[in-house]
Amino acid sequence: MKSEDLRKVVFRKYEDGDGVCKIFRDLYGSLGLNTIKRWCKMIRDTGSIQLSTSSGAPRLARTSKTIEKVKHKLDRKKMVTTRRLAKEYGISKSSAHRILTKDLELYAYKMTIEPKLTEEQKNKRKKFVNWIGNNFRKEDTMRILFSDEKTFDLDGIYNSQNQRIWTASRDEADEQGGPKMRQKFPQKVMVWLGVCSKGVTPLVIFDQGTVDHAEYIKKVLPIALKRGPDRIP
Repeated sequence: MKSEDLRKVVFRKYEDGDGVCKIFRDLYGSLGLNTIKRWCKMIRDTGSIQLSTSSGAPRLARTSKTIEKVKHKLDRKKMVTTRRLAKEYGISKSSAHRILTKDLELYAYKMTIEPKLTEEQKNKRKKFVNWIGNNFRKEDTMRILFSDEKTFDLDGIYNSQNQRIWTASRDEADEQGGPKMRQKFPQKVMVWLGVCSKGVTPLVIFDQGTVDHAEYIKKVLPIALKRGPDRIP
């Protein structure tokens, strides 16, 4: 649907008494909610939807000078946002994004979390890796049982970045399960699992409380011996 047709539809529906959210839902995402709000305000203020147009030739944001400025900015500071670049150089967010991705051929990566190791710990790990490489044959590594444990709280997990609810308003999102309830002190459980070249061991679930060496010997060792690399089918 063309922009002119969309303006006519919004004008007619608003004149018929439809609210902003209803117009947004009826158009099935053809227009953004903020655009519909702005157009409805124009109708209230002026009685029509008049979009401003720039005179003369279109402004070119992705000039070589601007691209070079952005490049120097990134050389000094890697963590920047398209919003900040747009504000600093007087361009739109979409132009800033295109400069980063198309002109400079860059990609946005999230920061990762890694353990903070001392030099002594790093040297010990390197020494261990070299020892494994010199003393273990390939068939020996196939008999190693790797294990790990993880603590889970019974409130469950969710990803606030990726788990979204698409609605026209915050109230509708709340009605459709938007709030994620979390206890202040949720009940937790620790789980152990072993894996090797032939498969995985059964899960070992620990009771609440501190897990010490005695608990490992009592619960984990029998599973590791019984379902180790030599016995996992």
